[in-house]
Amino acid sequence: MRGCSTAVVFVGSLSIWLAGLSPGVLAAGDAAHGAQVFKQCLICHTNEAGKNKIGPSLFGIIGRPSASVPNFNYSPAMKAFNKVWTDELLKEYEPDPQKMVPGTKMSFPGLKNPQDVDDVIAYLNTLK
Repeated sequence: MRGCSTAVVFVGSLSIWLAGLSPGVLAAGDAAHGAQVFKQCLICHTNEAGKNKIGPSLFGIIGRPSASVPNFNYSPAMKAFNKVWTDELLKEYEPDPQKMVPGTKMSFPGLKNPQDVDDVIAYLNTLK
């Protein structure tokens, strides 16, 4: 009986701890699949620090202020956006970049599959 009550206390404590975590901590993203989905982003972006293409490098994007990659010419709309890229912000941005930042130079229509969005965000979190 003692083992059963210990298990109940552990599960209860774990549930309370998990409930206190931010939504990004429990993201259901698969970074390996995200790397595959990200290949379509490589047309315009890179995943290497300091290397820009038509779009800025996405290396280290999580936690970075928007429009802050050196030597990249951002649109006035992106400069005015003035946010810090977080998992939550990218989850809103990736499905429809033009809707979130009207006037951005990014012509990509967005990732429409919510799981692909989560997976790409998980992958972007590995680029540090």
